[in-house]
Amino acid sequence: MTVVGPFGLSVRDQALEVDVQAGLAAVEEGLFEATKSDVPFITEAAQHLVRAGGKRFRPLLVTLAAQFGDPYAPGVVPSGVVVELTHLATLYHDDVMDEADVRRGVASANANWDNSVAVLTGDFLFARASHILADLGPEAVRIQAEAFERLVTGQIMETAGPSEGQDPIDHYLDVIGGKTGSLIAVAGRFGAMMAGADERIVSILTQYGERIGVAFQLADDVLDISSEARESGKTPGTDLREGIPTLPVLYVRARAASPGATAEDRELAALLDGDLTDDARHAEALAGLRAHPALEQARRDTVRYAEAARDMLAPLPDNAAKAALSGLCEAVVHRAG
Repeated sequence: MTVVGPFGLSVRDQALEVDVQAGLAAVEEGLFEATKSDVPFITEAAQHLVRAGGKRFRPLLVTLAAQFGDPYAPGVVPSGVVVELTHLATLYHDDVMDEADVRRGVASANANWDNSVAVLTGDFLFARASHILADLGPEAVRIQAEAFERLVTGQIMETAGPSEGQDPIDHYLDVIGGKTGSLIAVAGRFGAMMAGADERIVSILTQYGERIGVAFQLADDVLDISSEARESGKTPGTDLREGIPTLPVLYVRARAASPGATAEDRELAALLDGDLTDDARHAEALAGLRAHPALEQARRDTVRYAEAARDMLAPLPDNAAKAALSGLCEAVVHRAG
């Protein structure tokens, strides 16, 4: 059993391990090539987050999905580069919107330079992803465009908030389905499609990607509250301090507004709705969330989505890649544990 990739997936098959390691290495090389510019400053800014590392979750899924066809097909690695470039581009933009100072343990681009540089660098990465995508054919361009529309729609929905009468939790799950699930679904789809897998397998891996993408984000929500140190370089409670209403927070608010609310529910909800930039209030809110049933409720949702992703795999042929995809579900749940 070998651990491959920054995400820490355990691979028990030597041939698959070799393929996955080679695929991720080729994607990494492609990322550095795609972020080069004739203008040295652009190269520096564009490679800022590439060099910071990351889990490479999306290229990993591309590589595993490609095992259901020809994993050496010429479109597999470029499609892995496309999805990771797109993801990286959104991080540059997210950090501007969230006014974040740190990303992956290093200064965010907006903190390192300024908001204009961060936004334009994100745009540059989108352009480079589109350039690679054009060589993968019109169907790939259409798939990526539809996913990008969903991603942006999810971001706008998050910014606008739930509509009148809409359940905030349902709204939030719709948001992360767009913001996170859509691109991870494309990773599963591209890997299988570029490898020439059967259409039924492509469909299964697309739906798997959507579900594990939501589980992945929910695990991040739990980690933001429960962890003592984040692998991403973010300190615990970062989303909390920035006023981002993640699932545990939404569950506290829902309980506080219910007929059976306790004094503890209402007090914690009031604290969460206040100014958490103050260190003492932030620490109190973080401790309250860690002790509150809402955190366990969010964990259960993470497990539910991860199990739904694993259930999608049932019709696939039994092979090492299927076992690894199932293991990926367990790895996501373990992160939230």
